[in-house]
Amino acid sequence: MRLPLSTLEVFNAIAREGSMSAAAQALGIKRSTVSHQLKNLEDQLGTALFVRTTRAINLTEAGRALMRASGPAFEQLADGLETARSAGHSARGELKLAAPEFAYQLLLRGKLISFQEKYPEISLELSLTDALSDILHEGLHAGFRLGGLVAQNMIAKPLTPALNSAVVASPAYLERHGAPEHPKDLLNHNCLGYRFQSSGQLAPWAFTGPDGDYAVSAPGSLVANSLPVTIEMARQGLGIAYTFCEICEDSLGRGDLVEILTEHRAAMPGINIYFPQEYRSFIPLRLLIEHLQTDETAR
Repeated sequence: MRLPLSTLEVFNAIAREGSMSAAAQALGIKRSTVSHQLKNLEDQLGTALFVRTTRAINLTEAGRALMRASGPAFEQLADGLETARSAGHSARGELKLAAPEFAYQLLLRGKLISFQEKYPEISLELSLTDALSDILHEGLHAGFRLGGLVAQNMIAKPLTPALNSAVVASPAYLERHGAPEHPKDLLNHNCLGYRFQSSGQLAPWAFTGPDGDYAVSAPGSLVANSLPVTIEMARQGLGIAYTFCEICEDSLGRGDLVEILTEHRAAMPGINIYFPQEYRSFIPLRLLIEHLQTDETAR
């Protein structure tokens, strides 16, 4: 049988308040409605739930049994409603994100500590993937991608300016094999490939020339589906890597890697965070976006 939730609510109010008048006042309804709802519930169950006198109303054995079973359930429902009402409206809760590794390296890695220190009651779960995730279907709150093209029901917010491509190799590799002077010279080098996890395609190596952007098919004996791994292989002298200039600034500064073909750099879109319109007012997400947009060096 269907649960008579409305009549159960009235029953619990009577038991809790001690009278029909008090129950009516607590529920914000008429006393006659309370009496009618109680009668309907007793008729449906086929038993009396209260013993009524002119001076008091007391639970019967059946009433006490129903109160023991339904009372905690209604308390849980009330707690659930309050949780739903407050969810996402304070600096607490869970935030699930889909992020390519380059977005983690460029945006999240350097700011997770400060974000956790500032908002200790917000927990982050990261799904590292280069796919344009179906946020709603996968139970996620937001994702990161290059550029701002997203589905119609999504919002995209820019987090970085345009990025720059970079072709890098270790000093040891360049000493052994020489430095290519033009992108076409890459055909004679061991180029470290990156394969997209989502599509399985090899990432193109794009360059800029007098006639605009163009791509080079870069041959090589090593392929990985992790950009940090590709950069690490380049540091080890295993070949030449194509990446973002911003992601290997530390290695370039230390001299672990050397950037080559700088005059052929291609501009790449900046990183955007995208999320469903329904999460526009989701405070944990808003706080994360604000934190990622903050220039820590300006403090």
